[in-house]
Amino acid sequence: ESDGHRFEARNLATAAHRVVKFGGRRVRSDRRLEALAKACRARIDEFNSQGMANTVWAFATAGVAARTLFEAIATEALRRINEFNSQEMANTVWAFATAGVAARTLFQAIASEALRRM
Repeated sequence: ESDGHRFEARNLATAAHRVVKFGGRRVRSDRRLEALAKACRARIDEFNSQGMANTVWAFATAGVAARTLFEAIATEALRRINEFNSQEMANTVWAFATAGVAARTLFQAIASEALRRM
């Protein structure tokens, strides 16, 4: 758990994405995902938009309740919504909805950003 500080943000996001992509819901009960979520939360301000989108996608796909991670990503994404491309916005909304994590302010910001780009 304490070794998460050794990885850069992109390594943490990639690890989350790959573990779930290849392990699917089978990894749901793996306690190491809790450590990964904690490490991601600690460095969320270093994640780029793709890393944030991929991370919430991974945890939602695995069915892992990582509410504090989702809340941290919602806060950071809200500050930097203009950095998200359309796919990242869509994946982020899907992940929050799938995980059952309410993020009304983030959803409103994504909707506004999407409309602005039209």
